[in-house]
Amino acid sequence: MSFFDAFRKKRLEAEVDFDNLPVHVAIIMDGNGRWAKRHSLPRKSGHAMGAKTFEEISECAGELGIKIITFYAFSTENWKRDKEEVEALMALLEDYLDNGLQKLKGRAQIRFLGDMSAFSESFREKQRYIEEATKGNSGFLINVALNYGSRDEITRAVRGIAEDVKSGKISADDITEEFISSRLDTGGEPDPDLIIRPSGEFRLSNFLMWQGAYSELWFDKILWPDFKKEDLLRAIHDYQNRNRRFGGR
Repeated sequence: MSFFDAFRKKRLEAEVDFDNLPVHVAIIMDGNGRWAKRHSLPRKSGHAMGAKTFEEISECAGELGIKIITFYAFSTENWKRDKEEVEALMALLEDYLDNGLQKLKGRAQIRFLGDMSAFSESFREKQRYIEEATKGNSGFLINVALNYGSRDEITRAVRGIAEDVKSGKISADDITEEFISSRLDTGGEPDPDLIIRPSGEFRLSNFLMWQGAYSELWFDKILWPDFKKEDLLRAIHDYQNRNRRFGGR
């Protein structure tokens, strides 16, 4: 780290109000492929660097005192990518279940969002093991969204609610916004206060569309593999200087 970068990081840390942190931060991990292209590397190398950044930012969020951090790791639309890239991503994800997440296992609760039925049985066994092994950890929650799409999530929730109405478990009058929220993949969690998207794109891309109704959005051109602690601090600092009105005035 250069002197200038160290100075900027120290100044940001001084400006951030650590008594007023967002409770829930969500991140769209975007730009791995472009990072690889920029460095004349195969796309899988970009994803590998993105996984390293995931680990670093997870640890950073826990150290800062953020209670929940959600990562958009693999979307329902990502299956449309080149077969070789998808296979490389699957291998990387499975390796991370075996190794990367194990490093965080003792310090955080880890929860997976999305439709896990699309993955192999061995993958799902590892996913279930990590959730079970970490469910007793309190204070810091890491959500990893895999085969996740907000429209798919809402569709699955509505289908389940419809089945409960049909079977008589609930009545139509029981269906409120709070009830629908409880049936989403993030059920029981507060909605994200801040959604971060690096890479220069300005859209949510089917990510937490229900939960993000009043989230503050932060966009930046930096590619995800280059995202560092000071970038997270910049986003938090900007968040703390906004006036959240929730449509009330």
